[in-house]
Formats: sequence, structure tokens, C-alpha cells
Amino acid sequence: MYLDFWPAYPEDVHWYEDETLWTELYPYLFSPVRMASAAPQVAQMLALTGTSEGAVLDLCCGPGRHSTELAARGFAVTGVDASAFLLERARERSPLVEWVHADMRAFRRPGAFDLACNLFTSFGYFADEDDNARVLRNLYDSLRPSGTLVMDMVGREHMRHQGDAPRHTHFSDGAVLIQQPRTSAGWTQLANEWTLVLPDGSRRSYRFAHHLYSGDELQALLESVGFAGVRLYGDLGGAPYTPEALRLVAVAQKGY
Repeated sequence: MYLDFWPAYPEDVHWYEDETLWTELYPYLFSPVRMASAAPQVAQMLALTGTSEGAVLDLCCGPGRHSTELAARGFAVTGVDASAFLLERARERSPLVEWVHADMRAFRRPGAFDLACNLFTSFGYFADEDDNARVLRNLYDSLRPSGTLVMDMVGREHMRHQGDAPRHTHFSDGAVLIQQPRTSAGWTQLANEWTLVLPDGSRRSYRFAHHLYSGDELQALLESVGFAGVRLYGDLGGAPYTPEALRLVAVAQKGY
């Protein structure tokens, strides 16, 4: 079960379905600097996977920062997200991408893609691990034989190394984002309360949570749905995965 401070929403509504989270935090989650970081990240991802052409699925594409860069490089790109607000921002960025409004548990396009990516800690949102496994099965089914999956998230090892001390991020408009993470026993789940202090002194708080995977656990999940040749890295540049690594990146292959 999730932690007892899991965000309270009406029945059958979950934190990731709350568009307020995305609309109000958008300028800070997707600042110009972060949007510009997509180009080198895509270059690293393509080098890491050896991908040079074909069809790409960007699952949980958000405002389309990676999808847009991939399309500009000549790939046929499908960007999928459950947030109507984020998809509208994505459509403003590029008419070259097929933008799809769908839940990642439901989107499945058998044998359609050479490369699939799921970036920016966009996995493990669902309390029922069967739902998270369904996402991986959908990704597996949506790849062509010999297709490649890339996943990027914060890992359990990093959170254990970092601890749960508050973090403060200062923005150019004077706003401050205070992040207060909390973890469950065994470090299997991460809940976070973000408080945005605006330049006028007003505050807005947001709460969300997701599963927290170790490298070994993520590899086992990928293998359980059929992926093979799973490789773990500490970033998209291919750094070794260690407890100090800032990111957990997994590259996995679909067999013939």
C-alpha cells in the first residue's frame, strides 16, 4: 500500500489526473532551460541505443520537448500523454508529431515502433503494480522485433544516498520551489510535497507519489514482460549506474 499521506482526491481520481499540478507548475517544471536540454538528451539517447532512423514512441511525452527534437531529426514520432493541457503545449511546439491523448495503461500499437522512450520519471505512478506491469507489456508489444526501449527515472539507490532533506530551487522570477520528499519503509515508494512560493509571498502546495525502483528491480520487471539484454546506466550519456548516480536509465531490447 502507498504511504498514509498519499494525496487525497475524490474517489477514482488520482494526483496525475489533476491538471492544476501541470498548469500551475508548468513555467517551473518546463522552464526554457529545461526545454533546451532536450536536444542534448535526445542526442545522448540515440547514441546510447544506436538508433538513427525509424518510428519512435514517446510515452508520457508531456509538452513534447523530446518528441519535437526527435521529429526535427527526421524520425516519425508519436507522443502520448494523459494530460490535455500538456498535449496542447506540445501541439504548439510541432505539427510534425502525432500527438495522442491516452492513458499509458491503454495505449498499445503492436509492432509499430523501432524505439520507445519513457523519460523524466514517468513510470510507477499506479498503486497497483499490475497496472505498472501493463504499461511495460504495452511498450513491449508496441515495439517491432529488435526494437529498443529507453527508460529514465530517479532510482531507489539515489534517494537512499541523497536522503529526504528538503531541497530549494530558485527561479529567475523570484519564485522558490521547496521539495519535501518522504519515503516508505524499504524505500519502495516516494511521496513528495512541493510548495511553490511565488514572488508576492503567496504559496501553493502540490502532493504526488510513485513507486521507487532499484536498478535490479527495474531490470527484473523489464525481463518479466519479455525484454532482454537490459543495460543500466546512471544517465543518458551512458555513465555507470552507481548509488551516487543522479538517474536510473534502462535500455532494453525486444527479441525477434
